[in-house]
Amino acid sequence: MTDRADQTIAALRGGHDYLTSVVHGLATADLTRRSGASEWDVSQVLSHLGSGAEIGRASLEGALNGTGPRDGDFNKSVWARWDAMSPAERAEGFVNANERLVRGYEALDTRARQELRVELGFLPAPVDVATLAGLRLSEFTHHTWDVEVAFDPTAVLLPVATEPLLAQAGLLIGFLGKADALGGRHARIAVRTVSPARAFGLDLGDSVALVDEPAEPDAVLNAPAEWWLRLVAGRHAPDHTPAEVNLKGDSLTLDDLRRVFPGF
Repeated sequence: MTDRADQTIAALRGGHDYLTSVVHGLATADLTRRSGASEWDVSQVLSHLGSGAEIGRASLEGALNGTGPRDGDFNKSVWARWDAMSPAERAEGFVNANERLVRGYEALDTRARQELRVELGFLPAPVDVATLAGLRLSEFTHHTWDVEVAFDPTAVLLPVATEPLLAQAGLLIGFLGKADALGGRHARIAVRTVSPARAFGLDLGDSVALVDEPAEPDAVLNAPAEWWLRLVAGRHAPDHTPAEVNLKGDSLTLDDLRRVFPGF
């Protein structure tokens, strides 16, 4: 478990340093450009990440101090403060808030990385550090893409994050996937990724779940691992789908998969 936590925390550091360099290279006008999150501009994505970093740090500190999670009013006050910031304030505020969060993770010793449990409020039980950091890494990595794709339609997820995110892909897939999007059809898909190479199954029935690779799949999806992760998170528009993505099978199309994973 420590290895997974260590890898995820290292990925959070790499992602933070990278996005900080991107943010510091943006002009003021760039911050109001439409992002990959359709309802937000770039500064609003950074505001979401910055406010999330503050709330995440409070949850981590509450677990370390034994005081538990903050209440909903705390979250609302953080969001309101960030909403009131100018685009430039959001950008610099993100850098500072996320740096503090990443340092908080990095300061955890081996015992804490193994034994600490953090109450989040929206999950049925407290989670370990590897899971907590992994949830943040997923949010951070996909929103980094939202920033980058505003300037480069061929943007991909950060390579440093792809492998740890693949390892936890099943955690929320039942929540993100909409099985009823197929109109009652049941399908089992073999998913084969590259960079890194992985093979597993996607079961689309009464629910959406990751399973072992089926011996006789209804379709085979071949894709870069980062695009598979973007698919699940709803960042899969044809304009942002690399040419090497293909779905082989008579009963399903890529558009079917896009409907299964509509995003937020």
